Amino acid sequence: MHLLAQTLTIARWEVKRSLTMMRRDVLPLSIVLFILLIAVTGFAAQNGMHLQDKLYTIGVDDPVLASVFAGDTRFTVATLPTDTVLTGTGGYDLVVTHGQATSAPTQRGRAALLTLSRDYSRYVNAVYTSQPDLFAAYPLWIDLQNVKSELDFVATQSGQQVAAPPPAGQPVPEGTVVQVATPPAAIDIAPDQLRQQVASSSDQNDQVARYSNILTSKGVQQEANVKIPSQISPPLPFDSIILIFVFIFPLYFTSQFFMMSIMNERVERRGEPLLSTPIHPVAIILGKALPYLLLMFLAATVLLLILHASLVILAALFPVILFFLASAMIIGMIARSYKELSFISIFFSTIATSYLFFPSIFANVHVVSLISPLTLIVLSMQGDGFTLADYGYSTILFYLTSLVLFYIGVVNFGEEQLFSQHRLVPRVREFIGTALSKKRPFLSLFLLNLLLIPFVFMAQMMTLVLFFNLPMPYSLVLLIIAAAFIEELVKSIGLVAFRTVLPDLFTWRRLIPAAAVTAIGFLVGEKLLLLVTLTQITESVFGSVLFTSLQVLWMPFLLHFAGVLIVGVSLKVGGKRGYIPGLVLATAVHTLYNLVLIMGWSL
Repeated sequence: MHLLAQTLTIARWEVKRSLTMMRRDVLPLSIVLFILLIAVTGFAAQNGMHLQDKLYTIGVDDPVLASVFAGDTRFTVATLPTDTVLTGTGGYDLVVTHGQATSAPTQRGRAALLTLSRDYSRYVNAVYTSQPDLFAAYPLWIDLQNVKSELDFVATQSGQQVAAPPPAGQPVPEGTVVQVATPPAAIDIAPDQLRQQVASSSDQNDQVARYSNILTSKGVQQEANVKIPSQISPPLPFDSIILIFVFIFPLYFTSQFFMMSIMNERVERRGEPLLSTPIHPVAIILGKALPYLLLMFLAATVLLLILHASLVILAALFPVILFFLASAMIIGMIARSYKELSFISIFFSTIATSYLFFPSIFANVHVVSLISPLTLIVLSMQGDGFTLADYGYSTILFYLTSLVLFYIGVVNFGEEQLFSQHRLVPRVREFIGTALSKKRPFLSLFLLNLLLIPFVFMAQMMTLVLFFNLPMPYSLVLLIIAAAFIEELVKSIGLVAFRTVLPDLFTWRRLIPAAAVTAIGFLVGEKLLLLVTLTQITESVFGSVLFTSLQVLWMPFLLHFAGVLIVGVSLKVGGKRGYIPGLVLATAVHTLYNLVLIMGWSL
C-alpha cells in the first residue's frame, strides 16, 4: 500500500508539472492534432477513402457508356459528339469512340485502360447477376477451403539436416494412388445469398474501399466460402497500413511525452530533489508512467468506440503500450541531449513500427504474421477473432522485453547514472553492468543472458520478416548469417559489461567458467522461450524434443560456449580492438554450424 500511495503521489505531480511546464502553444496543438486524428478516422469510417477520385479523364461518344463509367469516381467523364474526330486521344487519358477504347501512350493512359477493363468486367458481372438462372450465368463455383500454413523450426534443435527445397518441376505422385469421389454438384447455399454476394463484390468500384471497409462494421460481415473465380484475390496490406496509422501513431506520440519527462529530469539536474526523497525508484517510474499509460488507453478506447470495434483489441494493444513506455524510459535515460534523443527515438520508431507493420501484411496469408500484435487487431476487426494461444504467441515478446527494460531502468534510476554525460555506447555498458553483482558475477551473467533472450528473438523475427520474400536460397543464407550475428552480439554483451564494470574479475581463470555460464543462460532462455512461443506456430511437441535427450542440448551448448569463448579470448588478447574480429569469427563459426545442419553442407 505504501508503494501504491507513492506511485499515485508521483502521478499527480507528473500531471501538474506537465501541464505547467508545457509551453502554452504545445498543449493546444497536441489536443488539436488528436481531435483531427479522431475526425479523420471517423470520416474514413463513414465515407470511405477517396484517394483516387478524378484520377483519370475519359471521353465517351455513347451516353449509355458514359453513365456506366460515371459511377467510378476515379474517372472524370466527358461526353463527346458522335461525329467527333480526335487526333490521338485529344488530351484525354482514355477515349471510347464507336465501341473502341484508345488510351494515351503514357503510364497514366495505360492505368486508365486497365481500370476501364475492370469496370467493364464488373458491369458484365452485374448483368449476369440479374439473370434468373444464376448457375447458367456462372457455371463455375469454387469452394474455398482455408489451410493453415505450417513452419517447422525443430530441425536445428534436434540435430536434423534439412536441405533446401528442390527446384520446381512436374509433380510426381508418391505412394498409393487413391480414387477420390467426385464432390456433389449441388451447393448448400441459397442462390439469393450467392447472388447478393456477387452483386456486393461487383459494386465495389473503388479498390481502396475494399480495404477501408475494415474501419467500419462492413468489414466484419462473413462471406460464403463458395465464390466465382473473379472474386478470388489475395489480400493486400492496405488495411494494415490504416491500422498502423490509426492505432500506433497516437500511442507512440503519447509515449514521446513520457520520454521528454524522463529527459527533463536529467537536464540541469532538475530531478535531483526527487531522487533525494525516500521514494523508491519503482514508485517514481510507475508514477511518472501512469498518466501516459492511462492517456494511451483512453485514446485507444475512443478510437475503438468510434470504429464500433470490440474492446478486446485493447488486450492486444496493452503489450505494445508497455513496450513503447519502457523503450521511451530507457531512451530518455541514456540520451545526453535533446539532439541525441531525437536521433535515437527516430531510429527506435523505425525499427519498432517495422516489426509491428511488416508481419501484419501477411495477416490473411501466412502464420508468420502472428509475431505482431497488430495481426490480432486485423483478425478481430475482420470478425475472425483470435485464440488465447495466438495472443500469447503474439504478445509474449513484448511483455518480456518491457519487463526487462523496466527492470534496467529501475536499477539505474540513480544520481550517478542519470546525470552522467558519457557517450551512448559506454552508457549502455554502464546500464547493463549495473545488473552484474560483484559477489555473484557468474549468477549475474546467467540471469543477464536469460533476460536478453526476448530481444534476440525480436531481432531475429525482424530479420525473418525482412528476408521472407527474397528468393531461395538467398533468403535462407541471409537469415542464417543475420541470426548468428545477432546471437553472438547479444551473448558478448555480458562479457563486455563484465570486463568494463568488474575488470578485476575478468581473468583468464574466470574466462572459461564465464563463457560456460553465459552459454547455459542463453541456452536455457532460448529453450524456455521456444517452448512457450514456437509451439504455437508449429503445433509440435517441443517437450520431448527439448528435454528428453542430452544429444539435443550438448551441440547447441558447445556452439554457444565456443562463440562466447572466441569473443572473450579476443577481448583478453586485443582489448577493445579485438572485439570486432572476435565477433566476426564467432559469427562465422555459428554460421557454418547452421549451414551444415540446415542445408546439409559438408565441410
